[in-house]
Amino acid sequence: MSSPRPLPALTVNNRAFWTGGEHGELLIHRCGQCRYYVHPPVHYCPNCESRDVEPEAVSGRATVASFTVNHQRWEPGLEVPYVMALVELDEQPDVRLVTNIVNCDPAEVSVGMAVRVTFEAAEDVWIPLFEPVTG
Repeated sequence: MSSPRPLPALTVNNRAFWTGGEHGELLIHRCGQCRYYVHPPVHYCPNCESRDVEPEAVSGRATVASFTVNHQRWEPGLEVPYVMALVELDEQPDVRLVTNIVNCDPAEVSVGMAVRVTFEAAEDVWIPLFEPVTG
């Protein structure tokens, strides 16, 4: 399936992050020594300098830290308005992802909103998007 979103080039460092969604997993690199999550994904821990860093599934739950509602059609086929957001993962708030908030009215998005990951398949990647936690 194609996507109106620009797709990333897969590398040895980021492949797990962009393909984990195939199995419903948000994979974030984590240090085996100090347990610090490392994102963007690299095989080096900036916290303790260990090279024992591997992808690990996280809960996929996060909180909206900041957002904007975009009304300009920057990419053909990408319907407006859409929400661009910075979300903080529940496991470690300094791990932040730039993403879209989907499956809700853009006017309902707020800072502090609880969200969870969902994936959009496009070619050979699964784009992590976030939707409100309901119930």
